[in-house]
Amino acid sequence: MTNLERWVDALAGDLDLDPQVVDIGAILDLARDAAHGIERPAAPLTTFVAGYVAGLAAHDGSGRTVQDVLDRAAELALAWTPEPELPSTAAAETQD
Repeated sequence: MTNLERWVDALAGDLDLDPQVVDIGAILDLARDAAHGIERPAAPLTTFVAGYVAGLAAHDGSGRTVQDVLDRAAELALAWTPEPELPSTAAAETQD
């Protein structure tokens, strides 16, 4: 068992989740697609949102599976067309 697998087992167990439902490869693939298709910080955000939606789908009667959610999120990430960033206004807003 790899260190990553041990971590997932420990995390899932502590959070009362069956570690067998965590498809490490699929989640890492989604993170990669988001990081490369959008930008690096999109990886954890995308996997969080996909996981949250998958959790909701388990109880909302939609019939969507975890794999359905991961697949759709990956499709969106791979199809994303980044736009040029506008200059940040945060610095200007904090100056008096």
